Amino acid sequence: MSAIAPFDGFGLGLRRTHYADFLDGEVEVDFVEVISENYMVEGGKPLRVLEQVREKHPVILHGVSMSIGSAQGLDEDHLSRLRTLANRIDPLWISDHLCWTRTSAHNSHDLLPLPLTTEALDVVCANIDRAQDALGRPMLFENPSSYLTFPEDEMAEWEFLSEMAHRTGCYLLLDINNVYVSAHNHGFSARDYIAGLPLDRVRQIHLAGHEPGEIIIDTHDRAVSDGVWELYVDTIAQLGPVATMIERDDKIPPLDELLAELELARSLGRGNAGAIAA
Repeated sequence: MSAIAPFDGFGLGLRRTHYADFLDGEVEVDFVEVISENYMVEGGKPLRVLEQVREKHPVILHGVSMSIGSAQGLDEDHLSRLRTLANRIDPLWISDHLCWTRTSAHNSHDLLPLPLTTEALDVVCANIDRAQDALGRPMLFENPSSYLTFPEDEMAEWEFLSEMAHRTGCYLLLDINNVYVSAHNHGFSARDYIAGLPLDRVRQIHLAGHEPGEIIIDTHDRAVSDGVWELYVDTIAQLGPVATMIERDDKIPPLDELLAELELARSLGRGNAGAIAA
């Protein structure tokens, strides 16, 4: 299976609110990321829009329903439709989340946490192997934000991710905001988390906003916080060239506002740490 080469670019999530901006003009992004499941259908406006945007920009397919932690295995119809979409769009890569979302009969429509156990790791690795086989390419998997831990946990999340990448050959999508959120909620060091990852397997970074409080909630509905920017600066200095994007899924502002935030990511990603204060 071919390796995923590093891609040094800055992008945004393509959301319906901004379809016209991307279709009618030139948007200063190096790539866009889309939610795979929104386009895994034949025909319809979203797919037509994506095909037109693909003519201008590289595309990343980012899934929310693979349920890579499902004890029942993966949904073969889901994999088939995802492969069809990938063949049509020719994405930079395909990603999903380290979580589970369904049982054999129900879909939670939420990214549910996994126990960090050897048994769960075996399930996840078997499912990743099946997914990468079916798609004919390696995938990226994103670290989740979390609000609880399991008494059965046998390892830290970064250890789980490290072993997962080692055993399956998959790559990592490092969500800096999720690390920040989980570190606050569980009382561990965000920098220790990142230092414990196999950074050579990271190919993309997500940046997003959260709702502060005693328990931080990962909301994607506001600007990136200063604390997340500072963690990004520390992380990117260790990584070298990887794709960085801003995620906004609720209270989506005008495109110009997101592009200004993306420009801050460019500046910080290129070594101008003082841009945070500015």
